[in-house]
Amino acid sequence: MHIYAFGSVCRGEIDIGSDIDLLAIVDGYDSRFDPSIYSIYTLARLKEIWKEGNPFAWHLALESKLIYSDDGKDILQNLGMPKVYANAKFDCTKFYNIFLKASNSLYSSVNSKIFDLSTIFLSIRNIATCYSLQAFDQPDFSRNSARRLGDISIPISEEVYRLYERSRILCTRGYGEKLTNQEILIAVNSIETIKIWMLSLIENLEGNNNE
Repeated sequence: MHIYAFGSVCRGEIDIGSDIDLLAIVDGYDSRFDPSIYSIYTLARLKEIWKEGNPFAWHLALESKLIYSDDGKDILQNLGMPKVYANAKFDCTKFYNIFLKASNSLYSSVNSKIFDLSTIFLSIRNIATCYSLQAFDQPDFSRNSARRLGDISIPISEEVYRLYERSRILCTRGYGEKLTNQEILIAVNSIETIKIWMLSLIENLEGNNNE
């Protein structure tokens, strides 16, 4: 059994909205680990995502620290670096489609607006992270990844970005101040800008693939 911390705590970016991401590597089912607290993987599955060049594999390879090892070994370090990531276009398109579904739901008021805004933030963050992982030397796995892409950072204000972030934290952790109707409207008004930004990143990836 091996336990790792990863994410913001390892980057030194802890704030009031942060949690501590934990990975448990086990041989099989282990009732001691709550899947709502731990990301639970077998070593065999980790080896698979390493070979795939999966973004989560890169996240762990670059931003994890061993907390406990029952055999004194650092399994992740022994795996070395994952395969080069080359699926950004596919993954970004997948998250773009999730964004479209959440946006349509937001306009039609089918589901909770906070849930839809949270899903949009998830799409924003994951598209930016996948893009940075393939296009940049230094990928960004943080909540601020979309604001750290230089000239192609998301073109919405920090105020609006934080509204989406607050929605995500509210939805996943039940923590924070509820958004007002006016704040929800402000966020909704940025949907088209976000859509254009996402499409421009996907177009950039298409251009890179053709070179």
